[in-house]
Amino acid sequence: MKHVTPLHLQARAQGARQAGGAAPGARGPGGRGAGPHILLVDDDVSLLKLLGMRLESRGFRVTTAESGRDALKALELSRPDLVLTDLRMDEMDGLALFREVQRQVPGLPVILLTAHGSIPDAVSATREGVFSFLTKPVDREELFAAIDEALAQAPASAAEGDDAWRAEIITRSPDMERLLEQARMVAGSDVSVLVTGPSGSGKELMARAIHRASRRADRPFVAINCGALPEQLLESELFGHAKGAFTGAISEHNGLFQAADGGTLFLDEIGDMPLALQVKLLRALQERQVRPLGSTTSIPIDVRIISATHRDLDRAMREGEFREDLYYRLNVVNLRLPALKERAEDVPLLAKHLVAQAAERHKPFVKGFSPEALNLLAASAWPGNVRQLVNVVEQCVALTSSAMIPEALVAQALAAEESALPTFNDARAAFERSYLIKVLKITEGNVTQAARIAGRNRTDFYKLLGRHDLEPATFKPGGP
Repeated sequence: MKHVTPLHLQARAQGARQAGGAAPGARGPGGRGAGPHILLVDDDVSLLKLLGMRLESRGFRVTTAESGRDALKALELSRPDLVLTDLRMDEMDGLALFREVQRQVPGLPVILLTAHGSIPDAVSATREGVFSFLTKPVDREELFAAIDEALAQAPASAAEGDDAWRAEIITRSPDMERLLEQARMVAGSDVSVLVTGPSGSGKELMARAIHRASRRADRPFVAINCGALPEQLLESELFGHAKGAFTGAISEHNGLFQAADGGTLFLDEIGDMPLALQVKLLRALQERQVRPLGSTTSIPIDVRIISATHRDLDRAMREGEFREDLYYRLNVVNLRLPALKERAEDVPLLAKHLVAQAAERHKPFVKGFSPEALNLLAASAWPGNVRQLVNVVEQCVALTSSAMIPEALVAQALAAEESALPTFNDARAAFERSYLIKVLKITEGNVTQAARIAGRNRTDFYKLLGRHDLEPATFKPGGP
């Protein structure tokens, strides 16, 4: 019996969350101890039963499935710590099952079993990230050794049911659950994480959750909005300054890198950071030290970086507004948060949670939303995402005089949100687009003339057009 382990171990196991029950064609967890949870898959029923008994005798909790399809159904109900599957199965073989498991739960360790083991099979499987490859008949001790090795490669997970790290993120969306599983896995290492998604989707909440799930949880979490401060002030806030470094620097100031030492520094709206500062940030990340403004001495730092942006950084790089080398330094792992409209099943859940919080602060007699009001909330588009939902709930609680918030009050709050002043960035973007359209109409799509009127060179003007998806040809006589 051969046991082949890949050179680059990609196993990433997690604490199992038992959802109860089993998928059709699958037997639920047999072992009832506190041991790791294994999903065992084989179309040979007798071998499935024998292996299941062996694993349970060792203290593992076992879920069995007689096909790849049944295994995926079982995976939806309860995520195991490891998948142990036969390679040769009808309809969906072990390698196809592995690929689907990795799509749903990236990094979940998988061990393949086969009676037809060969070096090409092993090489193919391990190259794709299968943890190890065992041939039948399986030696009991070598099987347990392979399982122990796979589980040992995974980062330590919190106790089953311990969701304190993600308590601020309220969801029942499968997409969000998968994203949270990835966040928990990446929290175990110190790699940089880039959280992307539309404004108001909860990027800072995700960053805080990653920090709480990491080994740095008892150290500071420090956040700064890179688009909210002028360049010199942002540089001073990040890196600190020496006394007399500039007018008004009457004393030495430690920057946020030093404040976050040992913990996590969250750089919100990193896409709005000026290019000159991007260079200094890249140097700090590469050298793991910072030099305060006006100082000749560098200070070592131990900080985990999580950054976030709602901007398209690929486009920003193409337009020369964001450094490519910094992008790849920050974007080791990318977590993209969906817009609220993409997780509509979460709206009633979030609304109930938010109204309970708001009522506790302001009006304890408020118990929730009427069914009609909840339906209206669920059917709304939420262009402002979770942030807009928070505002609507706060307005409804402030204005209601009844225990159950009626549909009419929700409709009024939604209308008020839609007519409210836009953010500065949204207003500036709307003005830019309107101005560019007007100039292009005047010049009938002549970019040279339009750029001259706008007081920009042609290169900058083309960048502005690209940012707003405007084509000069559209404005030429006879154009589309």
